[in-house]
Amino acid sequence: MVWHHSWGAGDWVVMSLVMLIFWGALVAGVLWLVRNARRPLEQNPGGARQILDEKLARGEVTEEEYLRRRDLLTR
Repeated sequence: MVWHHSWGAGDWVVMSLVMLIFWGALVAGVLWLVRNARRPLEQNPGGARQILDEKLARGEVTEEEYLRRRDLLTR
């Protein structure tokens, strides 16, 4: 026995909405990744530069060590 089920108007509307949501979320995710990947390390909250600044303030690294590490981070 063969079952024939044709899609009604409601099925097409739901499928179209799901596809729009899927592609919109995919594009938004890619844009978010690109924007955050281009942000320099020192602008990221809690980033490596901030941690290094805090270590210098606490006296855990010398000024020479701080400058050397900071230069490595900004390359």
